[in-house]
Amino acid sequence: MRIAPLNPYVGAEIDDVDLSAEQAPEIYRRIRQALIDHGVIFFRDQTLTSEQYVALARRFGHPTVPTSGIIPPIPGSEEIAEVTKEPGQERNIGGSWHTDQAYRESPSWGTMLLCRQAPASGGDTLFISMASAYEHLSEGLKRTLEPLRAVHSNARVQSRMKTGRAPDPDVTHPVVVRHPEGGKPILYVNPAYTVRFEGWTEAESRPLLEFLYQHAQQPALACRFRWRVGSLAFWDNHQTWHFAVNDYAAGERLMHRIVVDGPVFGG
Repeated sequence: MRIAPLNPYVGAEIDDVDLSAEQAPEIYRRIRQALIDHGVIFFRDQTLTSEQYVALARRFGHPTVPTSGIIPPIPGSEEIAEVTKEPGQERNIGGSWHTDQAYRESPSWGTMLLCRQAPASGGDTLFISMASAYEHLSEGLKRTLEPLRAVHSNARVQSRMKTGRAPDPDVTHPVVVRHPEGGKPILYVNPAYTVRFEGWTEAESRPLLEFLYQHAQQPALACRFRWRVGSLAFWDNHQTWHFAVNDYAAGERLMHRIVVDGPVFGG
């Protein structure tokens, strides 16, 4: 098994492993460590049945389908959800910088996305290392952020996706969390779900949040993944943002997603 980093900060491709087959425990340990080290890992040319896909996810945690109503499970499955753009739908799912389930009290640790159908061009996904974003802040700003907590809500996403559902109750998380495996500090705010700092108004919070968002979006801290049928991405929600580029037509792109509850959130 070969692990090839995409850049110094985020992303690695893993070659020469067939995820549909039973692997030695050491292989799963190395995959997990690669995820901790690189934030998101990618595999190519995987031919997984739904049963094999779920079995793979169970090697790393408990597969679940979040109850937001935005991404429904596929028929007959309690673990796999279908990500696609329906006819007449202008906005795609995941088309803004975010980290999954930040609006939950205990956000899910990992997300797996398996490409079942890909457009001839477009439909890429971008990832950013929020551990590296924190690392590149000044020491003064790090000290300022350390005691702060931020309020998160899925109200804007529920409205944008026109689900007709009431938003979940607001939750708060530390602005700087520690990774549950390794302890590295991570900047834990994102444009999709973070509303304000606890004890601050939205107007007071906006300038600092906007600075942090722009700081995180440095090209050097990001990688871009081009999907093919059989490509699988596995990312760590505690330490990355991602963005699904909305440059493809309805029906051209079909993904199967599994959310994996794993180590306790590092808040």
